[in-house]
Amino acid sequence: MVALRFDDSLETVLSADVSTPFGAQSTWRQLVDLLGRRRAKADPATIARLRALRPHVPLAVRAASARALAYADPPVEVVRLFAEDDSVIAAPVLRSARIAERDWIALLPNLSAVGRSVLRHRRDLPTGVERALEAFGSVDFVLQASPEAVRKAASVRFLRPVAPAPVETVVAPESSFASIASIANGLPVVAEALRQSTTDPATPPPADGSFQIAEIVARLDAFHRERDEQGPQLQAELLPAEPQESRGFQFETDARGLIRWVEGASRAALIGLSLAAAGEDAAVDGVASGAFRRRSGFANARLVIVGTSDAAGHWRIGGAPMFDRASGRFTGYRGTGRRPRAEESAEIARDRRSAGSDALRQLVHELRTPANAIAGFAEMIESEMLGPVPQTYRGRAGMIREQVHALLGAIDDIDMAARIDSRALDLRPDVVVLAPLLARIAGDLGPLAGLRSAVIECRAAPDAVVSGDDRAVERLIGRLLATLVASAQAGERIVVAAVREDAQVVIMFDRPQSLAAYTAEALLQIDAEHAAEQAGAPLLGTGFALRLARNLASELGGALMLGDTALTLRLPAAVTAGMGQASFN
Repeated sequence: MVALRFDDSLETVLSADVSTPFGAQSTWRQLVDLLGRRRAKADPATIARLRALRPHVPLAVRAASARALAYADPPVEVVRLFAEDDSVIAAPVLRSARIAERDWIALLPNLSAVGRSVLRHRRDLPTGVERALEAFGSVDFVLQASPEAVRKAASVRFLRPVAPAPVETVVAPESSFASIASIANGLPVVAEALRQSTTDPATPPPADGSFQIAEIVARLDAFHRERDEQGPQLQAELLPAEPQESRGFQFETDARGLIRWVEGASRAALIGLSLAAAGEDAAVDGVASGAFRRRSGFANARLVIVGTSDAAGHWRIGGAPMFDRASGRFTGYRGTGRRPRAEESAEIARDRRSAGSDALRQLVHELRTPANAIAGFAEMIESEMLGPVPQTYRGRAGMIREQVHALLGAIDDIDMAARIDSRALDLRPDVVVLAPLLARIAGDLGPLAGLRSAVIECRAAPDAVVSGDDRAVERLIGRLLATLVASAQAGERIVVAAVREDAQVVIMFDRPQSLAAYTAEALLQIDAEHAAEQAGAPLLGTGFALRLARNLASELGGALMLGDTALTLRLPAAVTAGMGQASFN
């Protein structure tokens, strides 16, 4: 299989046309992605190109690029580039950047007060950076509002016009930055607190009319403390309490076996339940249904009710038949239900499909459809079904088709793993002759063996016939052999030998030399990133492929054992009761 790779060429991006707005924005996005994710070196020339492009890129585009770099670990040059931009753009990068302590300290003087405020809320910065931030406290915690901002704030009684405070004024270019005062003005709790402060004589406003951050922070803290204290009480009042589990109930049914009356448990969970057959949300075992057909009494029948009501869970029920005294006609059952005792088991064999496995299978279905469409369209381009296509694009279409086929194989593996996990794997009884199957699999893996310069040699005894689902057996052996061939070295021979031992068929796979250093447990943990270093390796990793093969072998009634020099697959042999020989029918 071919691993999916992307060719992010810095030279190609730098040579793009930036004379148009679209070209400038596209080049900006690509350069930021390459440098921010360390796919290319952030040298001075490239950073200078970004600074030259910045005036031609809208603020919204630059902000989106900054958000895309969150937790991408950009280098210090990129962090410095975004830190000197508008605070809306700088904040996402400053909140998650991870650079050296000396780089932070060198960057702090060039940051705005808002940028340093963002860093103060981080708890993962080195101690030296925190001490350096404290040195800016006297400057950062005094607001300098423009006359226009003061005039607007005074109109809503949030700020009073004041003379500029005697602090150093930093002249910044015009941007979309909004002062903290104007942002806080829109908070309902702040507006209410200030309204009370202007009407409460005990809380006179500051003598100079300035806006004090410490005061508003104290009011916000008081509001949050009050909310936290009232939180549990409000939750108890607004949210319904969880239902208490019912320990017993009485019921009556009609002549059809449907429960029509219940006392002692949730009616919604039990009304309409049939004792004659299993329902969608509840199930009774054969004791109750058999007694219903005979119109006889029953005891300790198992009942399972799903859901979240007080009646959900396992029960043991018993009932006595009722007959009309005048006509002798059967009228139904009257009975009781109780929870099973500790020594009893009220479990019924049911399909326990986990929600996670079902969601994964749904995701696999959603992925398979577009992947098939991409593969089909690439094949149409490669075969020139839509018209003449240059050789370069035909080659690229062929690569896309091969990569999508590899992706579809990985999707099928995930689907099978989810089916095994949710016990939804549909296996049909059949017999599989291994000699022709191994030859067919070796032929299919010929291109992969050629890519690895390896040789596949298959030997199977005539009586090596497996009892099991033919599709599952073929997939198990094919995936296992493909994983081993993908790990083979140049000139290596992978031998597969199948023999029969009593009631089992034993299939031995040579272990490639590249996997000889791994223990059995370590072999199952080889991830996709490590395996992707080799051409044709499984997309999901060697470990995942081997774990899937082991689980599938178990579903088929066999086992996969990882030895030091070979992998041994044991599967049930197909036999006939009379002759004791393999059946080829």
